[in-house]
Amino acid sequence: MAELQAPLTPRLQARADQLLAQLQHEGHWHGDLPVLLLDRCWLRLQEVPVRRLAQVLPPDTSADAPELVRFRQLRRDGLSQLDAQDQCWREFGRRACAAALQRFWRMQEQGNHGWTLAAYLELLSSYRRPFEQRGTKPLPLLVLARADSPDPHRLHWCWPQPPAMRHTCP
Repeated sequence: MAELQAPLTPRLQARADQLLAQLQHEGHWHGDLPVLLLDRCWLRLQEVPVRRLAQVLPPDTSADAPELVRFRQLRRDGLSQLDAQDQCWREFGRRACAAALQRFWRMQEQGNHGWTLAAYLELLSSYRRPFEQRGTKPLPLLVLARADSPDPHRLHWCWPQPPAMRHTCP
């Protein structure tokens, strides 16, 4: 099991170990695989099917608004900030661009604890990979940041304990 700054209680550790053992018997990737969410304030461990993770813990997608993605693409293509903005206004409308920027800055001020669309997609990709490679399967455990904290949620991968070595010497 992964080392956490705030270790799990024996009851929560036993549940995580049980889920980890069950996960090793899963033959393929599917939406009912568990993701664990740990609320340290209440010492609550929530088991969420991976297919429901985005509903239970919505990732911040404000930076991925089409208007902002297009603006960044135009800047990479060499347009000045003003020309890129004008182009976006023509393509999406001034009001849509302003709304996308407002949503983005509001999320920056509120904080998303680092739980962005990119972080969510990386979790899914990393979780799926061992199923494709037929290897040992880790269990994702997201330690949720306190609501009033600027700290990020922390992702831990819980791995099964290796089998104990037995002495074979007489």
